[in-house]
Amino acid sequence: MSGSLSGLKILDFSTLLPGPYASMLMADMGAEVLKVESGRVDMVHSIAPNIVNEGEKTSYANLTLNRNKKSIVLDLKREACVDVIKRLVMEYDIVLEQFRPGVMAKLGLDYETLSQINPKLIYCSITGYGQTGPLKDKAGHDINYLALSGISSYSGRSDTGPVLAGTQIADIAGGSHHAVMSIMAAVIARQSTAQGQWLDVSMTDAAFSLNALFGAGALASGQSPQLSGTLLNGACFYDYYQTQDGRHLSVGGLEPKFAQEFFTLLGKPNWFELSVSPKAETQQKLRENIANIIVKKSLQQWQQIFADSDVCVEPVLTVTEAAKSDLMQQRQMVIDVPLAGQMLKQIAPPVKMAQQRINTTPATITGKHTNEILLSLGLSEGDILNITKKT
Repeated sequence: MSGSLSGLKILDFSTLLPGPYASMLMADMGAEVLKVESGRVDMVHSIAPNIVNEGEKTSYANLTLNRNKKSIVLDLKREACVDVIKRLVMEYDIVLEQFRPGVMAKLGLDYETLSQINPKLIYCSITGYGQTGPLKDKAGHDINYLALSGISSYSGRSDTGPVLAGTQIADIAGGSHHAVMSIMAAVIARQSTAQGQWLDVSMTDAAFSLNALFGAGALASGQSPQLSGTLLNGACFYDYYQTQDGRHLSVGGLEPKFAQEFFTLLGKPNWFELSVSPKAETQQKLRENIANIIVKKSLQQWQQIFADSDVCVEPVLTVTEAAKSDLMQQRQMVIDVPLAGQMLKQIAPPVKMAQQRINTTPATITGKHTNEILLSLGLSEGDILNITKKT
């Protein structure tokens, strides 16, 4: 069985996280992805821990983010290399790029130019602030996009202020996922129109849209959600609690049937009445009381107490603990992929499809397929030497 996206061909000019994560998802589902690298080392290679793969020092992050892809190195400031891209565009469906607005136009590789060569081309641009607007030319990172989207303003506690997330929400949930969704929508539209289109994915726009639950009320009422002010950010007992051994429990049973049993298992069934109080001081005192009980037992002891219950209480696991858990093992979320005569563990593609073939290979060394791709275009050895020579 071939992948669900088998037949789609993607030219990926992106680096770091948003674009590579997006093209990884599509490559996992069978798309043919050619990663175009300009010779400037992608910073993802240097994220510790590192490994040497075929003589090239790289990161485990790179081996995952750029798995199932081919790699070609072209100096896009050289006309001969730009011409190679224009020839490739004739047979590719999608271009994915992550430069600031105007960069691809300066290279002669913008949508207007490439769509003249291939009118069916779907061209997806991921940027921090979009192709238009007052910040379009400004640099930014995940933390900035979350700040300007409003998410950071109520992500944290009143006593801590905004807090950093463990993963990059705007980059992935905003950039990567919205890029894949928009590309797939454009592919479907192309089936009836025979036309491609330019997709403008702003990570800040997408992050702003993630305010769907509490942002809806904010826009209608004019009252923004505050730190420790919603059911899900500290205004009730929905929280993390430290155990005796310095670990943490996640307590999420907001619904009455869950809350009642939770407090019963704590030995405090009467606290259920406190949990529905609208008073902030009552909720604060309730959290303190719960914390004082949770801290008296170890994580393992609490796991045993809640093992047979259904009250939305789970341990906070490390990534390695999660990988070894029965849940991730039975869901086949950790896979072994071959790398230089050994097996490398990677996070598996999360989408389970009945007829989806998963045949994962780690990212290859930079530029490994350059000659192969150039030969496939019918270029002579002399042309290839000219294109690949260092200036």
